[in-house]
Amino acid sequence: MDLNHIVFIVMDSCRWDSFQAAATPNIDRLGVAQRRYAYASWTAPSHHAFAMGLMPHTSPRDVFASEVYKDEYAQWRERTGHGGIEFKAFLPDLSLPKVLRTLGYRTVARVSMPVLNQSTLISRDFDDYKLMPTHNEFHRMVDEMEFPDGEPHYYFLNLGETHYPYMLDGSRLPRISGVHGALKAMDDPAVATSNPTGFDPGQMEMLRLQQIKCVEYLDGQIGRLMAATPPNTHFIVTADHGELFGEEGYFGHGPIMHEKCFEVPFVEGRLG
Repeated sequence: MDLNHIVFIVMDSCRWDSFQAAATPNIDRLGVAQRRYAYASWTAPSHHAFAMGLMPHTSPRDVFASEVYKDEYAQWRERTGHGGIEFKAFLPDLSLPKVLRTLGYRTVARVSMPVLNQSTLISRDFDDYKLMPTHNEFHRMVDEMEFPDGEPHYYFLNLGETHYPYMLDGSRLPRISGVHGALKAMDDPAVATSNPTGFDPGQMEMLRLQQIKCVEYLDGQIGRLMAATPPNTHFIVTADHGELFGEEGYFGHGPIMHEKCFEVPFVEGRLG
């Protein structure tokens, strides 16, 4: 049985309306993007859902959750080209990479976020898993990808370009008090974490526009990748969560309950 290559692209932190505002002629070749909802509001738990084989959901009404999950797992028959995959194949591990390896896939992950590093549980069932040296390495990921005949590949790519600080280089790095150096300062109780003055609207708008520019840059790189892939390559393009740019006093993502933190784009398909 000839299995499809699979390229699963996660634009980290890319909110739905940023994606909508961007010009994405290459991604558009896959079909019409949908607004979907992430299972979590930050990177690590959302990627655990991806590792289970779950995509962002549509929040359907009048349906049992179990039916949504069942339908989602059934989609992997079409994505792989293997019509015999059953839900029980995912049990008990609930690991998509493990299921794909059982089918004969070589499973490769390239991630940009340190919270997804190779020591985390997410890496467990990949043949090849690597944290890239910097946020903005999608062009190098593309350079390294191969699609050999007779060996289906599953590529899982976490892209940091759309994540804060939404910059393609460090020349105009914005500085937001409370964000820069946050991890280094976590153990210091003297470091204030509140923001009583609120966020500067001009700075927030600049960052939102920067994220849109980064989506357009990624679309160009996806076009370069598409030119190198065989026809039996199934693409998935989505995000792990959204982002806040000052709306209602919120910035970023994580411990935030706001619709914009969960709205994400989703599109999949083959070029034919």
